[in-house]
Amino acid sequence: MQRCIDECESCRAVCLRTVAHCLDRRGRHADPDHITTLLDCLDMCTTCANFLLRDSKAHLRTCELCAEICEWCADSCDRFPDDDVMLACADACRRCADACREMVRSIYGRR
Repeated sequence: MQRCIDECESCRAVCLRTVAHCLDRRGRHADPDHITTLLDCLDMCTTCANFLLRDSKAHLRTCELCAEICEWCADSCDRFPDDDVMLACADACRRCADACREMVRSIYGRR
């Protein structure tokens, strides 16, 4: 559980820095759909970490959704292969998605 919380918090911070980077770069980086995806990801990561920290009964579903949104965000960031900030964001999103999926597997495994 702690790994998932840590990855969610890390991903949130990376996405927030990436939003600032994208707005600074303008152009394709500041495309509304891309910025919205980054904001969705950082909000979902925050929510997921909060649900895990308080051991909410809904944390399983939150982890599932967080993994899905993180993958969307990673795919969006991958559209900028020459930008190290974007690639680092994609990597953080995929690490978070993996941690969320592992959390879901560990819960299903206990049932």
